Amino acid sequence: MTELPEFWRTEIWHPLSVHFPLAILILGSVFILISAIIKRNFWTDMSKVLLVMGTFGIWIAIYTGNLADSVVARKICDPTVLETHESNAYIVAWIFSIVSTIIILEYFGFLKKIKNQLKIALVVLSIIGSGALIYTGHLGATLVYQQAAGVHVPSKDCSEFTN
Repeated sequence: MTELPEFWRTEIWHPLSVHFPLAILILGSVFILISAIIKRNFWTDMSKVLLVMGTFGIWIAIYTGNLADSVVARKICDPTVLETHESNAYIVAWIFSIVSTIIILEYFGFLKKIKNQLKIALVVLSIIGSGALIYTGHLGATLVYQQAAGVHVPSKDCSEFTN
């Protein structure tokens, strides 16, 4: 009879930390696109807050992903998917870090002279970052649902669930 593994394993921290920044960054990107069309302060301000918050979150997700990598890499069949997932996660994090840096510099008044070009750059980078984020998420889902990365696979008779 096998035992159920403890829930709070190292590889569990990554899926727990990745979904918040994923949703926040995509929502922030949608809001910044809306703000470019509608030109209302609410959409602009909300998009900036969400994009900066999501950027901090994505670096936490990368940290926990690196922790999970040390456990998961030894158990999956095709580690190239994991490598691509990790590489793309860094690309996404750096794209949104550039976006957040522009937002913070603008907030403190360092970039006031190039306002229109700045807005276009933020929209374009956010859309590119969101596309890359969605693809990175797809790779993560591929790891979980096709290779059972970080997932406990029950025994055939599910004996670990009986008392």
